[in-house]
Amino acid sequence: MSKEDKNSRVITINRKAFHDYEILSKHEAGIVLVGTEVKAIREGRVNLKDSHVEIRAGEAFLVNCHIGPYSAASINNHEPERPRKLLLHARELRKFDQRVTVKGVTIVPLRMYFNARGRVKLEVGLVKGRRSYDKKEKIKERDIRREVDRELKRYN
Repeated sequence: MSKEDKNSRVITINRKAFHDYEILSKHEAGIVLVGTEVKAIREGRVNLKDSHVEIRAGEAFLVNCHIGPYSAASINNHEPERPRKLLLHARELRKFDQRVTVKGVTIVPLRMYFNARGRVKLEVGLVKGRRSYDKKEKIKERDIRREVDRELKRYN
């Protein structure tokens, strides 16, 4: 675990993505937010469940990410499901754009967290969809691994 991982605070994890997709690579991205969104994120009003990343005109956007309204805000609150721009290096964007053109590969947010400096970061993954039999096989492998660990623990 690196120094940055120890100082980061996880806000939310997209568990559905880890189940439905095979993760090919992970990347860190900044996210452009307005003030009430940051405050709502601190309250934990974030849902990454059905969100994904789209690349439009050389820029990456987080789509369908629900950030609920900030409780103490007035009428100047943010729109909960607006597309949010992601901050990535140009070479990363080019790499993503090339890889997404392959059939079945997409970009999905995996987790949102505060880094050591208190900035909101998004871990995005380049993923490939899993078939239902792959999901069942993965669950079976996990159960077998758990059983083996239990037996080893009992004998030690």
